Amino acid sequence: MTSQAPQAPRFDAELIRRYDVAGPRYTSYPTAPQFHAGFGEAALRAEAHASNDDPIPRDLSVYVHVPFCLSPCFYCGCTRLITRDHAKGEQYLQHLYAEIERTAPLFDRDRSVVQLHFGGGTPNFLDARQMQDLLQVLGRHFNLSNAASREFGIELDPRSADPDYVRALAALGFNRLSVGIQDFDPAVQAAVNRVQSMQDTAALLQAARAAGFRSTSVDLIYGLPLQTPARFAHTLEQVIALAPDRIAAYSYAHLPQLFKAQRRIEASQLPDAATKLALLGLTVDRLTAAGYVYIGMDHFAKPLDELARAQRAGTLQRNFQGYSTHAECDIIGLGMSSISRVGNAYYQNAKDLPGYYAALEAGRLPVARGLVLSADDRLRRQLINALMCQGEIDIDAFGARHGIDFRRYFADALDALRAFEADGLVQWQGARLRISARGRLLTRQVAMRFDAYLGTAQNARYSRAI
Repeated sequence: MTSQAPQAPRFDAELIRRYDVAGPRYTSYPTAPQFHAGFGEAALRAEAHASNDDPIPRDLSVYVHVPFCLSPCFYCGCTRLITRDHAKGEQYLQHLYAEIERTAPLFDRDRSVVQLHFGGGTPNFLDARQMQDLLQVLGRHFNLSNAASREFGIELDPRSADPDYVRALAALGFNRLSVGIQDFDPAVQAAVNRVQSMQDTAALLQAARAAGFRSTSVDLIYGLPLQTPARFAHTLEQVIALAPDRIAAYSYAHLPQLFKAQRRIEASQLPDAATKLALLGLTVDRLTAAGYVYIGMDHFAKPLDELARAQRAGTLQRNFQGYSTHAECDIIGLGMSSISRVGNAYYQNAKDLPGYYAALEAGRLPVARGLVLSADDRLRRQLINALMCQGEIDIDAFGARHGIDFRRYFADALDALRAFEADGLVQWQGARLRISARGRLLTRQVAMRFDAYLGTAQNARYSRAI
């Protein structure tokens, strides 16, 4: 039996409400709570050396974290620092250069960087000259690919970027642009301290297309204060009119005990559970009706976008940047709090600026914690990735490939999925376990059955599914 493309999602409010529990987003497996301080620079060097010895050198993906923002968005749970002092950007760059100089020699020069992504924070906190200097340093120390298929992306805040900045980025080789919107409704924007016009957002997207960017994407959030289906429907209409290649529509997780900025949000203004579900259903209906393909989790893409093509081809992957067509690469995270995946290990840099600076000034790499994957971890990672990306797994073929009796090895998980099967969330087609149209919005709940680390106490570390 050949693999089929995942089914379009079917919104079922009652089922989603019943299965709406906290759980990982599976940008990695095992997930970050399993990382520990016993993994340090020596372990990183050993894993990098081992990955260099692979018979076929793996390409590289480089992520650069720019943590600074000019003002706080009250909903934000990202690792960022609020400042208007641009001198801090220059200080950060000097330390970033030191990290690049110490990290790049760990990887053979025949390993090309085919994916480069700048995230934050606000990457455009750095001006065009600083961005040019940073690209030059990266180019001196890493083998940056010149192939037409390379993916060099950046996230921009339209409130502090203009078309000239976008054109400067194009000249540096960037070809993918992601723009945060969240919601165009003025009342919602005021409530979360992120006021931006549709006109400024449209100007950046238009400039990117004119400058030769291959792809544009936008971010939305549902569940923000003062959102209603009528208001959010208008935002969706405006976003569809902008015609980005990709749209991410995230669920807002209100965790003020973890994220200080969220304490500025009036909890009484948040949509109730029923309204939030209605916002999700509205989003799925409007975007799929407009021709966008549901990729998974919160992501939608046009049918000809690389993500949609990879999903149809069965080559879609998932990593720290979400869904990707380059996830077989080793991922090198640079900057404060960045997470990397090298060989059979994950590791994370110091999450605070003083710790990040202190390590580099002492001549060390700023590795704070990490994890070397066991054989069971690697097995489950492949299985969970298949469910998250392709929505199915042939258990006989998977078992044969890994030399296990799948039914015996994962007996507990298969038993737990009986309730999912009874509710029509998963289906069996011979030996193929397939997530149904009704189950696609609950894919990570299916994947959680195969997670060896999940327990009631740890679930509190994660956001709810919806």
